[in-house]
Amino acid sequence: MRFKGLDLNLLVALDALLTERNLTAAARGINLSQPAMSAAVARLRAYFKDDLFVMRGRELMPTPLAEQLAAPTRQTLLHIQLTIAGREAFDPAKSDRRFRIVLSDFMTVVFFRKVVERVASLAPGVSFELLPFDDEPDEPVRRGEIDFLIFPEIFMPPGHPKAKLFDETMVCVGCRSNRQLSRKLTFEKYMSMGHVMAQFGKTRKPSIEEWLLLEHGVKRRIEVTVQSFSMIPHLLFGTERIATMHRRLAKHFAKTMPLRIIELPVPIPRFTEAIQWPALHNSDPASMWLRGIVLEEAKGMQISRIVQGGPT
Repeated sequence: MRFKGLDLNLLVALDALLTERNLTAAARGINLSQPAMSAAVARLRAYFKDDLFVMRGRELMPTPLAEQLAAPTRQTLLHIQLTIAGREAFDPAKSDRRFRIVLSDFMTVVFFRKVVERVASLAPGVSFELLPFDDEPDEPVRRGEIDFLIFPEIFMPPGHPKAKLFDETMVCVGCRSNRQLSRKLTFEKYMSMGHVMAQFGKTRKPSIEEWLLLEHGVKRRIEVTVQSFSMIPHLLFGTERIATMHRRLAKHFAKTMPLRIIELPVPIPRFTEAIQWPALHNSDPASMWLRGIVLEEAKGMQISRIVQGGPT
């Protein structure tokens, strides 16, 4: 099919190149041979009268025009894809849909594993690809490259629908043998002790508790940084270091590890975990189905917290 002389099949090739930045990977992603992809690039360059991509090392770097074409190309393809999908009734029991979701290991361990377990019984053909945070978490949402972003609400990008999941609070944790935690933790003691902290992405962005502490003008003495929240407890054992982490995750690990959990001497406010999805997916039957399951499980988390000891 052509539109003003442009073969619309070339948009699929352009989108793959913009995503992969590599000719071979892009060709593989859309089931084209490398010669066929090279031919598609030549036709795109001829139509737009622009190089579109230049080599930098082994990576294809888009020209300014290609950058301008990225968002409308992806949105056009998503509209077509979702319009076709929307015409078909979604049957979870027969679906082989693969959901791509960006979330932290904290949310995977304390929450999303319950969603995966429930989906396995309702839709055995449905699968998940759980992805780590990137430096720009809003970019895959904007491009429609993921189905959901599960993230603290205060960090979510504008312009896309979202829904609250549950509130979370932070606590201080340390090894049970840590003698400095045998009595009430003062602010001065908290600041003087060595801390373990998680950072994310290539630029090592601080985690939620570091951001909240810095908002209050509190800068800790960080002795160890790790790649995920789940690694923190292992770096506390046999030391006098402490860490600030999610209450639910701390309780999860305290079931099997010698951890001591105490209240923070710093007034960090609770924050809200939320789920967000691309605006183009708002009416996608599969997305709506999984959203419903996620929100039902989140409601169970809120009820469980109240039953176990109040909202804090």
